[in-house]
Amino acid sequence: MLTETEPRAGIHATAIVDEDVVLGDDVAIGPYCIVGPNVTLGDHTILDSHVCIQRDTTVGSDCHIHHGAVLGTDPQDLKFGGEQTRLVVGDRTVIREYATLNRGTAARGRTVIGSDALLMAYSHVAHDCIIGNHVILSNAVNMGGHVEIGDWAIVGGLTAIHQFVRIGEHAFVGGASRVAKDVAPYVRAGGAPFVMAGLNSVGLRRRGFPQETRNQLKRAYRLMFKSNLNVTQALEKARAELDVVPEVERFLRFFEESERGVSL
Repeated sequence: MLTETEPRAGIHATAIVDEDVVLGDDVAIGPYCIVGPNVTLGDHTILDSHVCIQRDTTVGSDCHIHHGAVLGTDPQDLKFGGEQTRLVVGDRTVIREYATLNRGTAARGRTVIGSDALLMAYSHVAHDCIIGNHVILSNAVNMGGHVEIGDWAIVGGLTAIHQFVRIGEHAFVGGASRVAKDVAPYVRAGGAPFVMAGLNSVGLRRRGFPQETRNQLKRAYRLMFKSNLNVTQALEKARAELDVVPEVERFLRFFEESERGVSL
């Protein structure tokens, strides 16, 4: 019976690795991988078979990049003029089969994936995106350029995210969604059309948020999404009436800083 095994540390004889690649300790590069110029792979990072890292990419330590994933390719942006840009992946991040991650453009200069993230099969991270720590992108999540996803957010499979959209920390976006506006932190939402489904109470409880913090976030959620107030009025009322703990402050500031508008 055939079983999937991780390649042992070292470079497989069939792999093509550019002469200026920087390898940490105990890196494993599997069969038929291609690792291009100006690439750094951190300690104990594993590349399964047929991984392609085109160029100008930094991958942190203890990462695992699965079969057929493609990293560090040119941006899919007609404005890209060949400028020097990078893709940066943090530590302990897992990139599953056939995921694609592009480098940045002159607009930001880099695409960034945080640490401890999981990017499932066929997910696509476009140019100039910033993905936080502990983020989960389920199968076939596809995003336009300049998307920002906060720490601990989860995005369900087959979801399309419009360019320049922000998804806040600890948010949960359901599968098969169409995300055209910003998604506030700490909430649950999804669908097409996109609808709010309440505070991400289960996720916040699992991650150890105190009950009082969850209560204040719930009050803030009701003011912003369930009252008859417009956004400006709701923000004023929230700041006047709520105990503005750091999480509530981040929740309210997200609305104030939004350029695309927040999904309501």
